[in-house]
Amino acid sequence: MNQPLTLSTLRWSSIFLSYLRKGSMGQTTSDKDFSLSTDNEIVSSLPLQMSLYFNVYFFPFWWLSTVIMLHLKYPVLSDYYKFILVTVMILASLIEVIRLYLGYMGNLQEKVPELAGFWLLSLLLQLPTILFLLFNEGLKIQPLERAVHIIFALFLTFQVIAAFVTLKRMVNKLATHFHLNEFDQLEEHPVPNFYSLGKEERAVSMAGRGSHAALGIPY
Repeated sequence: MNQPLTLSTLRWSSIFLSYLRKGSMGQTTSDKDFSLSTDNEIVSSLPLQMSLYFNVYFFPFWWLSTVIMLHLKYPVLSDYYKFILVTVMILASLIEVIRLYLGYMGNLQEKVPELAGFWLLSLLLQLPTILFLLFNEGLKIQPLERAVHIIFALFLTFQVIAAFVTLKRMVNKLATHFHLNEFDQLEEHPVPNFYSLGKEERAVSMAGRGSHAALGIPY
């Protein structure tokens, strides 16, 4: 009775192990497919890219309009506002060139540092500068200036929101990719202590069975 029982037990054990092996292989394949789909996912923002595209063509018009208005009203401005306007125009022009470059690089190539720099420049420097030029009545704002500043402020507001959403998606994608790489490394290089512990437990179990068999005690 013991021999048929042992053979049937071994048969069912082999079937169970083969089933587990197939399941683990299927899970590994699905994990690889998921990682491939995650790698191929595009997280660049089309609305942000369109906004940057139109911003590139709008910026020369804004700069030319602001410089012409500054030249026309420069004699009637106080020395204090003359210095402020000239400084603001120089800084805004330099920041805008750097900002647009970072926006293009960060969004098209899905680079988090560049896009984060674009977002910070837009939110902390360029948007306050344009709002200062738009709402400070001491600058003797002309209708053309007000119009181009409003359009520029709308561009910046939309880009700040769109860049924040895109940054969040990029960071989530990078975090998912990082965790998948960790799982792949664990599968390729398992922890040796875990398997050595399993071997020790199996050795203890076999020794216990041997002692029971020697004493004639069933197990």
